[in-house]
Amino acid sequence: MNFPFFIARRYLFSKKSSNVINVISAISMLGVAVATMAMVVALSAFNGFSDFVGGLFTNFDPQLKITPVEGKTAPADDPVLTKVKQLKEVEVAMECVEDQALAYYKDPYSGQERQAMVVVKGVEDSFGDLVHNIDSLLYPYGARLELHAPYVDYGILGIQLAEILGTGLYHKDPVYIYAPRREGQFDIGDDVEEMQMSGELYSTQEPGTVFCVKQSKYDKNYILTNIGFARRVFDQQGMVSSLELRLTNDCDFEKTKAKIKEIVGTRYEVKDRYEQQEDTFHIMKIEKLFAYIFLTFILVVACFNIIGSLSMLIIDKREDVVTLRNLGANDRQITRIFLFEGRMISFVGAVLGILLGLLLCWLQQQFGIVSLGRSEGSFVLDAYPISVHPIDIIIIFITVVVVGFLSVWYPVRYFSKRLLY
Repeated sequence: MNFPFFIARRYLFSKKSSNVINVISAISMLGVAVATMAMVVALSAFNGFSDFVGGLFTNFDPQLKITPVEGKTAPADDPVLTKVKQLKEVEVAMECVEDQALAYYKDPYSGQERQAMVVVKGVEDSFGDLVHNIDSLLYPYGARLELHAPYVDYGILGIQLAEILGTGLYHKDPVYIYAPRREGQFDIGDDVEEMQMSGELYSTQEPGTVFCVKQSKYDKNYILTNIGFARRVFDQQGMVSSLELRLTNDCDFEKTKAKIKEIVGTRYEVKDRYEQQEDTFHIMKIEKLFAYIFLTFILVVACFNIIGSLSMLIIDKREDVVTLRNLGANDRQITRIFLFEGRMISFVGAVLGILLGLLLCWLQQQFGIVSLGRSEGSFVLDAYPISVHPIDIIIIFITVVVVGFLSVWYPVRYFSKRLLY
């Protein structure tokens, strides 16, 4: 066994001549453990929110989305897109036309007029096969995905948009959709009458249901309708704004994505679900990074306690140092004894903190100890979500050990020279 390590281990667990040194050493170890525990819990909470939000987007976004690099639309019969559709790894390929428009609704009972800027998403009938568990998005429970009937175009509003327009679930009068003309300049200040006179009046009739993704981006802004209606609204006959794909369960996702990228070349972008929501997840990653940095600073402060306990230990063990020198130990070995002592405190604190943090995460996952609100149903989640990622635990452990090792290196060398030599 390494001689300095053996002596340092004895010093760590043996009783000192003054109990205060044992107390300070325990406090130092506890401080490192608490800081480590806080890092585990905080980063796991960020992971929980990220995974939860990702799960909500998954219910609405396709596995892969192909969009043109230049312009808003591309020909639906583009040979490149046709080749992608014919891949054996593609289970569902759906054409989509999506753009912004103005929605207008007049309540037939109160006469109140409401309007809102919306995103009209025109999809094919295969949308129900493309989206994971489409029934869970429709309200009321048991509602069917119906986008058109003979001579009638249906539009399914997001639940918040239905509240903004005042349509409710069942409305007899249509919601009118006004889209800017492709030629000329669009003025968002144009009122409904002026847009109606321009011939850009379209209507949808809602089939007694709304969708709820539990994300304001969709629930407040989107209207689902059939692609034929969207093409007429935006004057995009024979065009698509995106090709949305669902892959077979047995295919290799990353390899298939790379294969599709190779097929479409530089003319199209291929994005998975997380890349489609890149801004949202980028913000969450930045928040997690800042939390990690701030908690690391707290860890550095906690490591100052180690310096105090080591300085007192060096003073306490002066006589032992004389004995070790008489036994043949050199100055370098004696310095390493106290270096190992500080490193062991940070190492044990790191292990203890990670175990405590994992325990708290498990308790939160099982029992939801920390809730988001007092009244049930006020939030999408009743308690803070927790998701432990192994890579985070590894990073935290390395951070604590490195910070602990660096924090004791200079002070131990300094105090050793001043107090022992």
